Amino acid sequence: MKKLAIIFFIGVVLIVGISYMYLNYKSSYYEAKKENNQFESYLNQEFYGAEVVTLINKAYDNNLTSKVEKDNKGNFIENEENSIKIDLKMTDVDEIFNMEKLYLGGMDNFIKFYNNIKFKCTKIDYHKKTGKIRYMLIEQITE
Repeated sequence: MKKLAIIFFIGVVLIVGISYMYLNYKSSYYEAKKENNQFESYLNQEFYGAEVVTLINKAYDNNLTSKVEKDNKGNFIENEENSIKIDLKMTDVDEIFNMEKLYLGGMDNFIKFYNNIKFKCTKIDYHKKTGKIRYMLIEQITE
């Protein structure tokens, strides 16, 4: 009788443990999917400068909320879980700018000069560990 109780207890603990791991996995999956939807809708789509500002603000806020560390230059340090990096390829000056430089330089100035300019997200990369968006490349397509 004692052995049967021990086997039953072990079985219950295994079922509870497996259920917990499964629910935790599902929760993480749906969280990543929800966060990714904010950014994936821009892939291969044309949009104006104001939308670039929206994307950079979302990514910057995500990094602050997720407590992504910064280096000594004020750039976010990529991690393996939840950091987002956006680069902006500007064809009129033939240079690539990171989102931190644009953000700290003032988004109002960016909107003033690039509000009516079209951009396109040409690349998205994902974190291997969590499946969340890791990197986006946005390219200027009109001058």
